[in-house]
Amino acid sequence: MDAPAEIWLKLENLQPIGSFKLRGAANAVLDAPADALTNGLVTTSMGNMAQGVAWMARELGIPATIVAPDYAPMSKLAAVERLGGTVVRVTHDAWWAAMMARHAEGVDGYFVHPVLDERVMAGNGTIGLELVEDLDEFDAVLVPWGGGGLTTGIASAVKALRPDAKIYACEPETAAPVAAAFASGGTPAKIEYMPSFVDGAGSGGLLPGMWENARELVTDAFSIALDDAAGAVRLLLERARVVAEGAAALPVAAAVAGRAGTSRVVCIVSGGNIDSARLAAILEGRTPD
Repeated sequence: MDAPAEIWLKLENLQPIGSFKLRGAANAVLDAPADALTNGLVTTSMGNMAQGVAWMARELGIPATIVAPDYAPMSKLAAVERLGGTVVRVTHDAWWAAMMARHAEGVDGYFVHPVLDERVMAGNGTIGLELVEDLDEFDAVLVPWGGGGLTTGIASAVKALRPDAKIYACEPETAAPVAAAFASGGTPAKIEYMPSFVDGAGSGGLLPGMWENARELVTDAFSIALDDAAGAVRLLLERARVVAEGAAALPVAAAVAGRAGTSRVVCIVSGGNIDSARLAAILEGRTPD
C-alpha cells in the first residue's frame, strides 16, 4: 500500500461471523453459570455482537434476543436471524438506555453487554496476545473504537507484554468522543452524534468507566473523515482483496495517512460485514449516506 509505514493487517473479518465479536461473546457466555442461561441470551447491538451472541446461542441450543437501534444495517440483522436470533428494533435513545442500564426492558435472558463485560474485554484481548505471538516487534496498534471494549481489551494485553507499543483509537469524524476527550485535555463530554455508513464505530458519548480504562492505555485517538474511511475500504479490496466494513477501515485510513508514524504498525480489521449496496457505492468512488 502507498503509505509511509510498514502496515500489517489483523484480519478479524475472517472470523466465522465476519467480526471479532465472537471472541468476547464466546468468553462471556462460556464463563456464565449454566443455570443463568435457562431463558437464553440477550444483548444490545448494531449487528456484530448480535451475531456473536446468536452464534453462541445456536451452539448451546438456547434462544437469543437482540435489541438493535432502528437504523442498524439490515444485512447484519438478517445474519442474526439466519443464526436463529430474534431482533427487537427500538429507537436510538431506547437502545442507548439499555446499553447504559445493562438491561433490556421487557426482555428475559442472560444479558451479555457488548462492551462493559470484563469477560468480553478479556476475549477481545486475545487479539493482542496473538499480535505479540505472531510479530517479533511492532511500534503501534490502531483499533476501531465503538464502545471501547475492543481497544481496551487489546491494549491491556499488548501493554502488559510490549509496554512501549503505542495504541491508537480510531473513530469516524461524525461520532468521535474519544478524540474529543483527548482534545479537551482529558475531560469526556457528550458530543453531537451523526449516524453514518461506519456503523460499527463511533458514538455520542463514552460508556461509564471506559474512559478511565482507556486513558491509561491509549496513546491518542484519531478522528477519520468518512471519505477517507470509504477510500480505505476500497483500497483494502483492490490491493489486498480484503472486504472490510467501515469501522474496520478506520485504522487503515489513519495508517496510510501516516498518523501512526513511519515504522511497523498493525491495523485491526475488526469486521467485514458491510452492506452490499454500501460496498458497491464505495467501489464506484462514492461515500455512502
